Amino acid sequence: MPELEVLFEDNHLLVVNKPAGLPTMGADSGNTVHSLAAQYIKKKYNKPGRVFIGIVSRLDAMTSGVIVLARTSKAASRLTEQFASKALKDHGQQTTRQKKTATSSPRKVYLAVVEGRLEPVADHWTDQIRKDESAHRMRLSPTPRDDAKTAELRYHCLTANQANTIVAVELLTGRKHQIRTQFADRDHPILGDRKYGSQFKFKSGIALHSWRLQIEHPTQRVPIWFEAPLPPTWSKFQADLTSQAHLRKQVENFFPPPPAEPR
Repeated sequence: MPELEVLFEDNHLLVVNKPAGLPTMGADSGNTVHSLAAQYIKKKYNKPGRVFIGIVSRLDAMTSGVIVLARTSKAASRLTEQFASKALKDHGQQTTRQKKTATSSPRKVYLAVVEGRLEPVADHWTDQIRKDESAHRMRLSPTPRDDAKTAELRYHCLTANQANTIVAVELLTGRKHQIRTQFADRDHPILGDRKYGSQFKFKSGIALHSWRLQIEHPTQRVPIWFEAPLPPTWSKFQADLTSQAHLRKQVENFFPPPPAEPR
């Protein structure tokens, strides 16, 4: 049985560094993050019967990186509300209760290698994204449609050459295949992402990594950051990146937190 890399664990949370190629949940056969997490908790704490693991957000199977799981129903409920609150906040649809109880929305920062030299060095994109059922992929829509949703992100280039660009991306909405679609539509597909037009292979997945995630702890009610080290498949690009501490400082400068909202 493969083992998950655990980044953080307490009575309410289990945070892991998901390898590329492993589904979050719902696979017809084989391991998933959900099944491996349940087995990990069951074995470590010698728990009888079924183990509760709550899925509160997902990563594409081909994407690696940090993902948070709930160990209790209370944590699952509160984290699900956080992620839902972010989606509603993006559309100005939060209820009064949600505005009072959610002090901060989850923040997600990804690292990606995209094909070609990306310009400008930094940008903020807002698009309409929809599901193309026949092609089993997402597409951007040039005009508003009933079946399209707003997809918003901001990025900053870390290093670039003519072949590819390494970027830090903050997701401001959480649409299916959002980063993959928005970069591919601008002719800069994620390296290895054949579904979205990449011409090159990337070992064991695509060059998209969920690097940092901030949530509000479900019981302590304080912001908490998690960071997932880059997988070995990124080794050829790590020489182009600064140290983790310097990279962390860069990204915090690129994407400063929004001002706190009154409770």
